Amino acid sequence: MGFGDLKTNAGLKSLDEFLADNSYIEGFQASQADTTVFQALKSPPSSEFPHALRWYNHIKSFGNGITSFPGVKKDISAFADASSSASAKPSKAGGDDDDLDLFGSDEEEDAEAEKLKQDRVKQYAEKKSK
Repeated sequence: MGFGDLKTNAGLKSLDEFLADNSYIEGFQASQADTTVFQALKSPPSSEFPHALRWYNHIKSFGNGITSFPGVKKDISAFADASSSASAKPSKAGGDDDDLDLFGSDEEEDAEAEKLKQDRVKQYAEKKSK
């Protein structure tokens, strides 16, 4: 989850895009990661970055309580690398996902169902002709 330099528009844009889908920097509650990024910002982001501004105001509402958020406080450099592995999309390893069939082949079931259907139609036709 690298944001780059938070003093630049590119860094703020990266943070804003991340916070569009996340409420906090790490996890589902405020943590020391939020404290670190909050303190690195120094001032509220402009309204050009609405998600970052919302997050900033939310963290600011805790006042001095931000120092007691859970977690281990990391240096801002842990969040500054824009090519961080956490933000990188996982690459697709190896071709087709159909290599392993966990539930059996659908083709076998279709053939069996078709045969059963034909038998029933045949039985129905025989009954109807009597």
